[in-house]
Amino acid sequence: MAAEAGLPPLSGVTVIEIGNFLAAPFAAMQLADLGAQVIKVESPHGGDTVRAVGPFLAGESSSFIRINRNKQSVALDLRTAGGLAAARTLIERADVLIENLRPGAMDQLGLGYDVLRHDNPRLIYASATGWGRTGPLAPQPGLDIMAQARSGLMSINGQPGAEPSKVGVPVCDLVTALYLALGIVAALRARDRDGTGQAVEVSLYESGVSFAVWEAGKFFATGEVAAPQGSAHQSMAPYQAIAARDGHITIGAVTPKTWSNFCAVLGLHDVAADVRFKTASSRYEHRVPLISLIERETTKWAKQELTDALVTAGVPCAPLATYGEVFTDENLVNGGFYWEAEHPALGKVRQLGSPVRLSRTPVRRGPAGPALGLDTRTVLTAAGLPPGEIDELLRSGAAFQSAGQPAAAP
Repeated sequence: MAAEAGLPPLSGVTVIEIGNFLAAPFAAMQLADLGAQVIKVESPHGGDTVRAVGPFLAGESSSFIRINRNKQSVALDLRTAGGLAAARTLIERADVLIENLRPGAMDQLGLGYDVLRHDNPRLIYASATGWGRTGPLAPQPGLDIMAQARSGLMSINGQPGAEPSKVGVPVCDLVTALYLALGIVAALRARDRDGTGQAVEVSLYESGVSFAVWEAGKFFATGEVAAPQGSAHQSMAPYQAIAARDGHITIGAVTPKTWSNFCAVLGLHDVAADVRFKTASSRYEHRVPLISLIERETTKWAKQELTDALVTAGVPCAPLATYGEVFTDENLVNGGFYWEAEHPALGKVRQLGSPVRLSRTPVRRGPAGPALGLDTRTVLTAAGLPPGEIDELLRSGAAFQSAGQPAAAP
């Protein structure tokens, strides 16, 4: 019998996000999906930079309303005494603060960890940085492409001999966000144990380097420096994209059984008997002639026909899909991965699902990213600020309340 569904696992946890663009907002979105109340503190003067990134739907950034789902927006000018005091009030009552401003900016605002932990010893203070808080790189701007470059990722991406190529998605930003969310959850667990908060820091630089599991294995064992391999594996073959008649599929025929079955499907009996191709490692050593021999046969097949034949034979494979195909893929659509979030101006907007599937405490599917300052009055009232004080903040420009209806508190 299935267990009765409960509240999302982070229900009751309050998170203040002072973030911009991607790393901090994406980390906060993970916590919001898991049930935390996330209060996004933004400048009244335009808010998060992503609000200005197109494409736009009725004036709303299509990316913003997806990256910032399940959140509330409070617009405060932290350069004013009133706006800063209101932010301090929110942080004093919060469990977690997430920020990704340039190093030193929060200290200059009076919102550094050493200050805030005295007001709230239970606070988890989470920071996403480009290069860390210490060392000669710390003051430099840290963007995803710079982290991909310095971490080594770009040195192995793309085709051999081609111009440098970054990973298509902002992978250092995104993995930093995921590590940050993991660190926050770990810090909350530690606080459950001993009652005290702590600082959590994750850098784009170290996050990018952390991916080099195969490259580190080679270098620390042999001193070999990895180089671009296209879609190929670092040490085994065939494990890469191969050409079909109408596109490409990816294969992973590296075990004795899958290699034998792969050759049988394509009629590569001479290749299977060739001593050069006896093991996955030796096939990798002779990968160039091997792939040439393989593609002489695979280019006679349509990619879906080839995929179906290999699947039937038990050979790991998948067609190379475009995002147009991914976003309409029946496996994801029928599996409920995509869902519709409510937006006050746009109605229902499609969201990417969370890949985290919990059997008893499912992730939350709430509203789309809010209008700038939509929840300013609601959140400040709940924090205990008197109505007259809130009115004065709004009149002075230290705070901003959008004209839309505030979203219901999570």
